[in-house]
Amino acid sequence: MIVRDFNKIVDSERDRVVSDAQWTSVRMLLADDGMGFSFHITFLEGGSEHTFEYKNHFESVYCMKGKGSITDLATGETHEITPGVMYALNEHDRHVLRAEEELVMACVFNPPVTGTEVHREDGSYAAAEVA
Repeated sequence: MIVRDFNKIVDSERDRVVSDAQWTSVRMLLADDGMGFSFHITFLEGGSEHTFEYKNHFESVYCMKGKGSITDLATGETHEITPGVMYALNEHDRHVLRAEEELVMACVFNPPVTGTEVHREDGSYAAAEVA
């Protein structure tokens, strides 16, 4: 059984807290936990806009707090993001995520991230290395 306290991770486990331009992600589960997925709580700064395309990962996201929108760049379709809304990038969808106010999101990645990834220029993470 794995039990982790979000507050203790934020206070002491810096290797599980990842930040980039206008977002911070607290990695509750990572690849080395052996669950087959990773689980994160991610904070996106109000007024920020992010273009992502996870070519090598599937992601599911649940909004816990805030207001924003997501636009599918293949279709141009935009969806409102508010508490209770979930979206899943089941086709590695290239998208723009906009935070009108701070968004707090619970995110699941498959395959799991290691915690050391950085977004590449195209908004993706590199494929996980096979051990």
